[in-house]
Amino acid sequence: MTRAIRRIAPPVQRAAWLTLGILALGLGGLGVALPVLPTTPFVLLAAFAFGKSAPGLQQRLERSALFGSAIADWRVNGAIAPRFKLLAVAMMAGVFALSLVLAVPLVVLAVQFVCMAAAAAFILSRPETGRPSPWRDRPCLEACPAPGASAGHLPSPSDQGEFRNAAKRF
Repeated sequence: MTRAIRRIAPPVQRAAWLTLGILALGLGGLGVALPVLPTTPFVLLAAFAFGKSAPGLQQRLERSALFGSAIADWRVNGAIAPRFKLLAVAMMAGVFALSLVLAVPLVVLAVQFVCMAAAAAFILSRPETGRPSPWRDRPCLEACPAPGASAGHLPSPSDQGEFRNAAKRF
């Protein structure tokens, strides 16, 4: 019975990731046309989900003219373009203002405010496009594997020296 479940689980998981990717990409596509729906988070989620289920779709999404640059900026720098930051924060403020106008209960407003403030703080803390994240420049700890090394292989001091010398040349 356990072996049968193990054989079934990976295809079921792939189907679940594929379904999530398709739904996220659909919502991201709608976000292109609808200003109240964010595009980038859904596209990033779709790329992640396709990576777990259909790598070909992930690569196609990463090469697309419409979404490829946002995915690349996020992967390389954890970056969000300034116009998307502004749009996201403006949309959150607009939704909160609409909630005030519609006289939403105070408890709902409080939860909404906390969630939106946390989301806005995260968005605004991300580096802008083309600027590397300060977290990427931190020195590697001694137990950190060298680039290209497997997780089980710790680099020797000579490996680290070669990496540092190569990095200086660039």
